[in-house]
Amino acid sequence: MQRKRPGLGKGLDALIPMDDASSPSPSSPHISPGSSGAAEIPVAQISPNPRQPRAQFDAEGITELASSIKEHGVIQPLIVTQADIPGSYTLIAGERRLLASKEAGLEVVPVVIREASDQERLEIALIENVQRADLSALETAEAYRQLVEDFKLAHGEIAKRVGKSRVAITNTLRLLNLPPSVKQALAQGKITEGHARTLLSLSTSQAQAAALQTIITKELNVRQTEALVRKLSGEKTESQPKPSPVPEITELEEKLRTSLGTKVTLKHGQKGGTITVHYYSDEELDSLIEKFMAAE
Repeated sequence: MQRKRPGLGKGLDALIPMDDASSPSPSSPHISPGSSGAAEIPVAQISPNPRQPRAQFDAEGITELASSIKEHGVIQPLIVTQADIPGSYTLIAGERRLLASKEAGLEVVPVVIREASDQERLEIALIENVQRADLSALETAEAYRQLVEDFKLAHGEIAKRVGKSRVAITNTLRLLNLPPSVKQALAQGKITEGHARTLLSLSTSQAQAAALQTIITKELNVRQTEALVRKLSGEKTESQPKPSPVPEITELEEKLRTSLGTKVTLKHGQKGGTITVHYYSDEELDSLIEKFMAAE
């Protein structure tokens, strides 16, 4: 029977509990005094997590962390699992600390040794980065893709594990459908995730790439990009210029977008108004319906 694992809300300890069998034995690595059971093992014996979703690490940030480690040591132990080769370990969480420890010249680092499957290594590394907002949108999407394709997890299962809505998982995964030029612009910070998601509304990669050039050249914001996409999609545009958005309405739209995980447009008048909720796939529609029905 598969072991049931708690979700994000209970922390990494709940995901990979320390069993008695995984506690250091007399022949295990040295236990540091005052380290709350953390063992000390040589840095050279730790290999990076092959499932680490984060592809880029800020060099300046690593150097700053290395300076802190030189002065205070590694405050939070790394999490590792025993590798196939005796005396070797695979990192599960704490790659920034490992890189900074190497830069600081440490020969040994404090670790907590856990048992973890290949899937758990990915989940834990993903959750650690999501909690700290360390991953880019594309790095997060790639990690979700691995959970879907390599481990056959449904979007709803991933959502429970990382503490996100199913719609947010689906929307993030859709970023992988963008053409290379758009993904590169997103990775380089030339456009935001909001721009990228808006471009997904265009039906062809050629149209998306062309719209990208307009966005960059004219420095369009997300709302202007939405207008551009509507125009390119053949939707009618109003001849009269739109009045400036009311801050209160804009704030409400943003709250609804955050809550529902998709684009929401609110039109408010003196005698009422309309709320338009956009969706971009059947799965996203199903998830929105579930939310509305649950609210009843």
